[in-house]
Amino acid sequence: MEQQEAQLNKTASFTKKLKAFLGKNAVAIIAFALACITSCIIPPDKAYIGYFDFKTLACLFATLAVVGALKNIRFFSVLAQKIVKTTGNVRTMILALVFITYFGSMLIANDMALITFLPLGYYSLVVTHRQDYMAFTFIMQNIAANLGGMLTPFGNPQNLYLYSFFNIPTGEFMGIMLIPFVGASLLILACCFFVRRDKIEMDMSRVEGTLPVGRTATYLVLFALSILIVFRVINYVAGLALILIALLIMDRKAVKEVDYGLLLTFVFFFIFAGNMSRIPAVSELLSGLLSKDTYIFSALSCQAISNVPSAVLLSQFTTNYRELLWGVNIGGAGTLIASLASLITFREFTAHNPRGAKRYMILFSLFNFGFLIALSLLMILVR
Repeated sequence: MEQQEAQLNKTASFTKKLKAFLGKNAVAIIAFALACITSCIIPPDKAYIGYFDFKTLACLFATLAVVGALKNIRFFSVLAQKIVKTTGNVRTMILALVFITYFGSMLIANDMALITFLPLGYYSLVVTHRQDYMAFTFIMQNIAANLGGMLTPFGNPQNLYLYSFFNIPTGEFMGIMLIPFVGASLLILACCFFVRRDKIEMDMSRVEGTLPVGRTATYLVLFALSILIVFRVINYVAGLALILIALLIMDRKAVKEVDYGLLLTFVFFFIFAGNMSRIPAVSELLSGLLSKDTYIFSALSCQAISNVPSAVLLSQFTTNYRELLWGVNIGGAGTLIASLASLITFREFTAHNPRGAKRYMILFSLFNFGFLIALSLLMILVR
């Protein structure tokens, strides 16, 4: 009897872990399946090596690893909590939380910004007893992460890929994304100003202590180095080696906890996109659609297959990187699967409030499709 009970517990534990793994890596698993299917049509050969953008993978790994090290010393939590401490009402607090995420995504990528700052949003709402704003705050943080990150090459994974793939000059890249960035900023401000200015009293006794000076300074230097790699100032092989050696000495946990699922997602989609580009019928179809309206088609494709795979796939069939950048960034708003970052937010919200999932999805859809439509109209007017 005891053996049967122990076996049932092991089975339940394994099932729980399997569900968690599948939920966290669902996109990577789908990408793997697509890579396998297309590999049956285009068998592996010497051309496969040309599918991979090794610089993008190196830059993404370096950025994620260094950000993980900064997170492990509570750098972002301490910084953000000190900012929130200065707020005196609900509106200002939510604005602070949203724009910390907004500007944070420009530096540490949208998914890492959400992983870092969503817990802060939850913490702030709980200690001020304003959980009634949790769905709104999480949704606005999600939108801020997706749209704030579009201004910089390393703000979103698809940006990093397209920046490298098309070898876009940094100034030109930021110029392309400036108008949608400003438009998104004004829309986010407008939404947050509908929040009432109710006074809050926050118990800041749980604020983290001081930061370790030596580690903080070192990790900030490594972060600057990762940015220089992205901007092509430093050779990515040498820069990656230096960052990896430093972190293996100072914080192996940061290297261990890098989102390897995201990296593998890129690897599998490189294979999928490369194979698709070698299928004549597919190449002709996608090239034709993109030639008619690159922005509209790329934004719509994000709603079905997410913005990262859309960027990797569609980059094979167009040279209009200006509208492709607009499409795969603005297209991150919309459905829950339009951006991988949106899935992170949904998981975080339902972990704290599983009964509120239906209301969250209704609000999420209203705000995200509202942003998608408004920004799409703006880009159609200015292009």
